[in-house]
Amino acid sequence: MASDTVLPQPASKQTYGLRHGVLSPMEVLAQSVSTIAPTTTPAMTIPLVFALAGNGTWLVYLLATAGIGLVALLIATFARHSASPGSLYSYATTSLPTPLASLAAWALLLAYVATGSSVAGGFINYANVLLQTFSGDQSPATLLVATAVIVAAWMAYRDIKVSAQAMLWMEGVSVACIALVMVLILFRHGLHVDREQLSLSGAHPAGIRLGLVLAMFSFVGFESATTLGAEAREPLRTIPRAVMQCAVGAGIFFMVAAYTEVLGFRPTGTTIDKSPAPMHVLSQQAGVSLLGLVIDVGAMISMFACTLACITAAARLVLLMSHHGLVHGSLRRTHARNETPHIAVIISAIAVLIPALVLAARGVSSADIYGWMGSLATYGFITVYGLVCIGLPIRLKRQQSLTQGTLWIAIAGAIAMLLAFVGNLYPMPQAPYSWLPYIYLAYLLVTLVANQLMGSPRRFVNEQ
Repeated sequence: MASDTVLPQPASKQTYGLRHGVLSPMEVLAQSVSTIAPTTTPAMTIPLVFALAGNGTWLVYLLATAGIGLVALLIATFARHSASPGSLYSYATTSLPTPLASLAAWALLLAYVATGSSVAGGFINYANVLLQTFSGDQSPATLLVATAVIVAAWMAYRDIKVSAQAMLWMEGVSVACIALVMVLILFRHGLHVDREQLSLSGAHPAGIRLGLVLAMFSFVGFESATTLGAEAREPLRTIPRAVMQCAVGAGIFFMVAAYTEVLGFRPTGTTIDKSPAPMHVLSQQAGVSLLGLVIDVGAMISMFACTLACITAAARLVLLMSHHGLVHGSLRRTHARNETPHIAVIISAIAVLIPALVLAARGVSSADIYGWMGSLATYGFITVYGLVCIGLPIRLKRQQSLTQGTLWIAIAGAIAMLLAFVGNLYPMPQAPYSWLPYIYLAYLLVTLVANQLMGSPRRFVNEQ
């Protein structure tokens, strides 16, 4: 039987029926790390960026790290003053007009759901790579994606602490293996710089700009620790740290991985974007073929961990949206024993499953599912990140604590998000990527009209 967290509570003690203060700093960090799924970037995203930016791939990730770093600073500032299950939506509601706050909620929900669908597609790829290795056969894509999402939903339904611990170990082992391969690759090539990469040989500004859009997808979700405001210990301290550690740490990891992969593939006579399992090839180049298999397993697990993290984050966002009247009131209920938003978890898991399942059933490749849904998710994240850059100065000005430094960081962050958004639109990519902006805008229009028909959502009260 479920308990319904309808009765209002003091803002400082509001837990929404979730398990209060159970997550350690490392488990909070695990939520953001797993949503980023750092293993997936060397395995699937860097090859896509290389196809556009070539020897400028490392620069693309440097620029992406700088842009995300600015946004992370602003999110961390918000997180030092507010903690709730609503993630960036709750920050938008404390500083922006109600229509923009609703826009932030729906954009962020799409971002988490589409990211979950994207990495579920990546799970198909690496699950079949491993099945082909061990059995010489592959499994139907629909069966694999359904299995991944259902198991992830079950874990999110049962216990947030178990889910966080599982995500932490899954990603930790995978990243450690990739880091070892990168060290061996660099050692094998000796202490010298790769002049082709540092001189950006063959790279073009247009390719670097388009590659930047894909590189942004490597970072999306770094802020998802903010969805654990009710469940983290000392959330006003642990969540800002997790956000900054995840953004900066991931950026360094991705830059080194991009440089090393391009360098390591040069003696193979092929390029990263032509390989279905690039880290496997690099492991052979490093003389540790066994690690290639371990990393393939790690990549599959990382895709699953990201699916779990996206369902976890989306469910907590839906819970808060329900409290504010943006979605049906039944979605605010929490499980009496597990203290998880069980109905929101089920709805979020279904939303993650349907796009990936439909595309897989229609024969769309796992790489295309990953790319299409990932690009759609990027629109949502860029929108919310941009709104945060606008919202923080407004909030600080109201509190008469806005500094020039914070204002310039917010302006720079907003410009970075605007450039990333424009990079998605011009030059217009080929179909179906050219359809995605219209799908995204139609989705936002439908949700905003639906909210107007339902009545204005309740104004958010700051949580601490």
